[in-house]
Amino acid sequence: MQVRKLFDGVYTLDGRLCTIDIGAGRKVYGEDHLEYEGKEYRMWNPYRSKLAAAILNGLKNEHMRKDDKVLYLGAATGTTTSHVSDIIEEKGVLYCIELSERNMRDLLVVCESRPNMIPILEDARYTDKYADTIAECDIIYQDVSSPEQAGILEANSRFLKRGGYAYFAIKSQSIDIKKKPEETFKKVLQSLEKTFEIVEEVRIEPYHKLHLFAVLRKR
Repeated sequence: MQVRKLFDGVYTLDGRLCTIDIGAGRKVYGEDHLEYEGKEYRMWNPYRSKLAAAILNGLKNEHMRKDDKVLYLGAATGTTTSHVSDIIEEKGVLYCIELSERNMRDLLVVCESRPNMIPILEDARYTDKYADTIAECDIIYQDVSSPEQAGILEANSRFLKRGGYAYFAIKSQSIDIKKKPEETFKKVLQSLEKTFEIVEEVRIEPYHKLHLFAVLRKR
C-alpha cells in the first residue's frame, strides 16, 4: 500500500481519498476501513461529500488543521462531519448545526464515538439560539439546502475569527431553478464580498451536479 498526504489530516491510500479514523473503528455511512502501519484509514466517498469531491477536483486551499474549532452548518447525518472530525482530531471542536430531527437522531449516534463533535438541533438562520454554545471558530463549513444560503453564511460569520475560512457548498437549484447555475453562483458570491474575500472556486461535477464549492476568507 502507498499513502500520500494531500493536506493536514487528508490522505490517499493506493489512490483512494481517506482520513485517519478517530471514531473507534465505527462506520458512519458504510465506508471502507483499511488498517495500514498501525493506523486505521476511512475511505472518503466523493459522491457522499462535497468537500471530498472538491479535493478530488483539485481544491488547493484546505485549511482545516489539528485542534481547530469548526462550525458546521447542515451537519445532516454525519457523513462529511465525521471526516472533518478526523481531520481536527480529538482536541479539536466541531459544532454540528442540524435542523432536521430525523437527521439529528442519526447524527447523535455518530457523535457517541467522536467526543470532538457537539450536536446542536437548531435552524442556522437564527444564530442567537446557539450563540452561547459557540466559541470563536477557525472554519465555517456550510452545506445547507435553502434559498437563503448566502444570508445564512453571512449571519454565522459572527462566529468566525478574522482571517478564518468559510467552505461554502452553493446549491444553485435551491436558490433559483430558472437561472443558469453560473449566474446564481456569481450573484451569491457577490453578495458576500463585504464580509469575505473569494479565495477559490471549484466545480464538483460529476460527483455533485449544479453545485459550486467556494473557499472564502473573512475580511
